Amino acid sequence: MPSGTTFEELFPGPGLDASTWLPHYLPAWSSRDSTRASLRVDDVGLTLDIPVQHPLWCPGDHEPPLRVSGIQSGSWSGPVGTPYGQQRFREGQLVREEQERFEGWLPTGGRVEISARMRLSPRSMAAGWLSGFEDDPAQQRSGEICVFEVFGNALGPPEQPSAEVGVGIKPFRDPALRPDFAAPRLPVDVTAFHTYAVDWDADHAVFSVDGDVVRRCAHPPTYPMQVMLAVFDFPTWSTGDDAHLVPELVVAHVRGG
Repeated sequence: MPSGTTFEELFPGPGLDASTWLPHYLPAWSSRDSTRASLRVDDVGLTLDIPVQHPLWCPGDHEPPLRVSGIQSGSWSGPVGTPYGQQRFREGQLVREEQERFEGWLPTGGRVEISARMRLSPRSMAAGWLSGFEDDPAQQRSGEICVFEVFGNALGPPEQPSAEVGVGIKPFRDPALRPDFAAPRLPVDVTAFHTYAVDWDADHAVFSVDGDVVRRCAHPPTYPMQVMLAVFDFPTWSTGDDAHLVPELVVAHVRGG
């Protein structure tokens, strides 16, 4: 779908729409075979989860060790052996598997909203964010607009639900951006559906949860951004009795325009 057009994804099934979503998480740094998401699409929407047997992502390369199930609405990389890829997470990193150019939905401004619920433990987190497509290495268009980021170790007690909901701008390697990220504690039960959204242009990004404004950030990126949805597990955060837990992120819709 061309960038800038009205978008609605209700995950009608029976599978993921391959014209919009890639069911892998940053495969250039590993491979498609080893980064495939664990997911299902049913009458609730899209569920991303991390089963007990799910493998580590980029084992021996990413620290801390993590497991992830994620999808993204764009993908690109340079040839094997080059540093040209998306969201490079360390210096000197090189492409291991070249990725074909894929453009599902790459918004440059307007609105993106994500209706989601999640089930997390203290060793897991879930997030929805926009990441620079990064198809021109000379431009360093690597900035991120974080729509929501929730860690299981930052949830309130069940009898009084709350969560630290991370929102804002992360520059990564974009010298034109400045860090502007925070995780205010909100009185939300993340196991129920909430609508996390950002409305942005070249001047401001306005972040909201269920229509209530949470933060405003100046000068967000307005180059093509791909939508990223993922759930993460950090095995080294284990308390010793949690290996059986399966974190999940359920997304009912993604809308924008």
